[in-house]
Amino acid sequence: MLNQISKLQLESIRLWYLVQHSLSSYQQLIDYFGSAEQAVTPANLQRWSSLGIHKNHIQRAQQFYSAAEQQHFQKILDCLTQHCDFICLANEPDYPAQLLPYSDRPPILFGQGQSFNLSQPQIAIVGSRKASQHGLQLSYDFAYYLADKGFFITSGLAQGIDQAAHHAGLKHQRTIAVMATGIEQTYPSQHLQLRQQIVEHGGCVITEFLPFTKPLQRNFPRRNRIVSGLSLGVLVAEAALESGSLITAKLAAEQGKLIFAIPGHIYSEHHRGCHQLIREGATLVDHPEQIIEDLALPTQWQIQQQDHSTQTKADIPTHLQHLYQQLDWVGQDLDHLAEKTNLAVDVLLAQLMELELLGLCLQQAGRYSRCRAATAPCFS
Repeated sequence: MLNQISKLQLESIRLWYLVQHSLSSYQQLIDYFGSAEQAVTPANLQRWSSLGIHKNHIQRAQQFYSAAEQQHFQKILDCLTQHCDFICLANEPDYPAQLLPYSDRPPILFGQGQSFNLSQPQIAIVGSRKASQHGLQLSYDFAYYLADKGFFITSGLAQGIDQAAHHAGLKHQRTIAVMATGIEQTYPSQHLQLRQQIVEHGGCVITEFLPFTKPLQRNFPRRNRIVSGLSLGVLVAEAALESGSLITAKLAAEQGKLIFAIPGHIYSEHHRGCHQLIREGATLVDHPEQIIEDLALPTQWQIQQQDHSTQTKADIPTHLQHLYQQLDWVGQDLDHLAEKTNLAVDVLLAQLMELELLGLCLQQAGRYSRCRAATAPCFS
């Protein structure tokens, strides 16, 4: 449960509500007025009609300060306060850095659980809702192995492959679910217990959608860009040709992510989607270690993962958390980090050295990247 919603978050939620999750309208209004706060002032709401904004958004803006609209918006805020553990804005330091390069990133994430884990190394596992027993076992086995090696398993909380992957990730307290509904809902409803287990055991559940958003069909492909965007790579464990997981793979490819697919029997309808992805350039894998090798993270995973304890924000000294949050898995030079953190160079170097000694940072060729902490420091 949230202690409070900050003023900046409130104004961003207000704008997100008025444009009804429209990424283009939200960004257009931010660009024009300079901030969400300015975009939703009573005077500026009247100016929306001259900006080419969709007529539905204009109508909502004009009616926003009516008693009925104010009452409905307050219900949304109350629901967020009750059901959210955190809210992340794209311009706040706790927003997952791996989503920032994408123009279609969600401006707001609503979540339950440990928000810090959104910035941990993740592999998405997706596939058919109506999976075969063989596919479910493969999804579970791959997810279990990868989670055991330190990766968070990210998926969409759907039936079938997603469900098996989440259950395996739970065994190591490393799984993240991205939903296509409001935060107060669980879809499908029979996964309520699974969702609760994810939150209670070190994972997190997130959505970009406001409370009371129903599980509309159009929201699921949109949700998939977050699943792939958060992850270092996407594994399609089993998929028919019409599977929605192929949409996730396509989005991941557009984001520059590596796509992995598990092959099956050539006459199996359950595997035709995976075979098509392999024909189109996805990497065929028959063991999860191949995924780790191909991702080539700057970490000696076999050495570091002898202690499988989950890395949490509490493990990092308070004065280093802001800098660690700015690091990514690719690497940034000193000038870039100094600009992002507003730290003096001598202070920045000292903190980077502390992170290296803690096994949380790796320096290679003048670039600093994250490193998965365990019992040993990072090695190049």
